[in-house]
Order: sequence, then structure tokens, then C-alpha cells
Amino acid sequence: MRTILCLLASNCFMTYAWYGHLKKNTADTPLIKLILISWGIAFFEYCFMVPANNRYGLKEGYSAFQLKTIQEVISLIVFAVFAIFFLNEPMRWNYVVAFIFILGAVYFMFYVPDAR
Repeated sequence: MRTILCLLASNCFMTYAWYGHLKKNTADTPLIKLILISWGIAFFEYCFMVPANNRYGLKEGYSAFQLKTIQEVISLIVFAVFAIFFLNEPMRWNYVVAFIFILGAVYFMFYVPDAR
């Protein structure tokens, strides 16, 4: 559970670092300033991401493939919430269908066939 919570926190910082400036009028802001601000925010992403993968994830029994899959699903969920509520983007039916297919991929990532 610590892995999931750390990945959730990490992705909140990551999403804001990457996309937070889209809400503001930053066309006149120097690119280097935007990059440095994003790096400053992304520092906190790494403060959660590294322990989620290296300390907790492996100890909780996840494989590297499973950790990456969990991270991607959390990333998409956090981004969807961010895009809808912060950027005021609409949720379209095709986005929902794409998420359903991704959940199918998650099923197969964690599927363990019977050893018969």
C-alpha cells in the first residue's frame, strides 16, 4: 500500500510540473525559467518515486514490470483528474474506451496462470 500512496503523490507532483503551466499565460515567460520551476517541482516527484520503486515496491513483492504498469495507470488517472478539474478539458468517450483497454493490459500484467 505504501507503494501505491508514494506513486500517487509522485504523480501529482509530476503532472503539475509538466502541465501546470498550461493553465497560466506563460507565452512570455522565458523557457529556461519554466524548465527550472518544473525541475524544482519534479524534485518532490523523485522524493516519492524512488522509495516507491526501490524501497517499498520490491519489498511488497512487485516485479519491475508490475511497478511500471501501476505507475502508468496512476499517472493516467491523476492526469485525467487534473485535465478535467484544473485545465477544464472535457472527458470524451474515446478517452474512456482507451482507459478500459489500458485496464485490460493491467489485468494481463498481473495475471498468473494456473500451474497445472
